[in-house]
Amino acid sequence: MFTRVGLTGGIAAGKSTVASRFVDLGAYVIDYDKLARDAVRKGSEGLAQIIACFGRHARGRDGELNRQWMADHVFGDPGRLRELNRIVHPIVFREAGRLEYQWIDSHPEPKDGTRRLVIHDIPLLVETSRWDYFDAIITVEAPEETRIRRMVRNRGMTRAAAEARIRNQATQQQRFDISDYVIDSTKPIEQMFEDVDRLYRVLTHPSY
Repeated sequence: MFTRVGLTGGIAAGKSTVASRFVDLGAYVIDYDKLARDAVRKGSEGLAQIIACFGRHARGRDGELNRQWMADHVFGDPGRLRELNRIVHPIVFREAGRLEYQWIDSHPEPKDGTRRLVIHDIPLLVETSRWDYFDAIITVEAPEETRIRRMVRNRGMTRAAAEARIRNQATQQQRFDISDYVIDSTKPIEQMFEDVDRLYRVLTHPSY
């Protein structure tokens, strides 16, 4: 048996730190950001569909996705963003399923009766509407102003760009509405890790 968990959170909320902690504890984490990049790489099925939908400007001179052009023409336009997600999400979910079962097949069930834990690290889980796919959903959260400061300080973004990225994601309340557990990333990291460790035990020990 294994437990399939969806891990989400707003941009710059600290989700990657939580995912890394789960890896340290023994979980298998599938990174949907990486899968999304792979889905639109040069020569991919996803990039071909994007060009067919959005036009030749969606491809850069190097043959890769023109990310800046896409950001300028998709973010802020809900209809075009839905079209992009309609192309990318099915490809990403298909590959995530393949990776999950590949890992499960190569990792026998523990003899101590604990469950194997597979974490699907999905920033846009609300937007996928595939919540029933998971045994549990975790969201990592921090106040909007904290996230904006992190993006400006750590990612070199302007405040306006950071606010725009937040506006193009689901709201914190929407993530709360689909989640079984919430991790507060504003806590000192040691305390946050204690919360993650406790949650790992809950998810892997059926009788915990």
